[in-house]
Amino acid sequence: MTAMYQRVEAYILDEKNWIELGKTCIEIIFILILAAVVIRVGKTIINRVLTVRQRSPLRYSERRQNTLIRLLENILTYAVYFTVIIAVLSSFGIQVAGLIAGAGVIGLAIGFGAQSLVKDVITGFFIVFEDQFAVGDEVQIGTSRGKVEEIGLRTTKVKSPIGELFIIPNGTISNVVNYSVFNTIVLIDIKVSYESDIQAVEKMLRGFLDSLNTKYEELVKVPEILGVQEISSDDLVLRIGVETIPIMQDDIARKIRRDLKEFLEQSGVDIPYPIVVRNAKNDE
Repeated sequence: MTAMYQRVEAYILDEKNWIELGKTCIEIIFILILAAVVIRVGKTIINRVLTVRQRSPLRYSERRQNTLIRLLENILTYAVYFTVIIAVLSSFGIQVAGLIAGAGVIGLAIGFGAQSLVKDVITGFFIVFEDQFAVGDEVQIGTSRGKVEEIGLRTTKVKSPIGELFIIPNGTISNVVNYSVFNTIVLIDIKVSYESDIQAVEKMLRGFLDSLNTKYEELVKVPEILGVQEISSDDLVLRIGVETIPIMQDDIARKIRRDLKEFLEQSGVDIPYPIVVRNAKNDE
């Protein structure tokens, strides 16, 4: 015990050890600062290169450009972090070459158990390569629907309209519905009284719908009256087809329903509503 105490005391009091430790700390700090600079400069270069490419005939779509920027930034960050770990270990005198060789053997042994990770990375690559969806797209993956926040090497992050963040492993993505690629058609049904003059109502509606094309820039063309959708003993249902730019169908549908209600009231068109008939005998 005394001999061990003396060796520890000698090591602590040895000036050369403190000098070596100080050099190692300075070297590690320099490595960390250099890594931060490389990441920052690398991200700047990635953004500028893709921005310049956008001015050429071979430019990407904006949605794909955002996806590539996020993906390349992730790859750069992972590569720099791995290099930093190797450099720090080398600073402490650890034989990195032997460690990497050993890690290769161990990696081969555990590779069979990491098949899901490999599948995630490969699937993520094909998602970007095939442009299945991109950052900013409105998608539905399984039961998760929302806006794509990030496509990484292993996971995809989707944010719902109410703020939920779904983190989905790329390897589990099988069916995807992308709402941001093509224009969307939304159907709006209007109930009018059974006694209404259908031709007169449709004529008034056409005039109203013609005015919407200049009011809402999200509309691709003037909404169309598709005709009578349903006939019941109390009312008729007229259907309107509205084509909008991608992912704007719900917002436009709400606005048009509001405008329709005001227009029908001002035009004197009867809108059916439930009537409750009370029995006077029961009220007594």
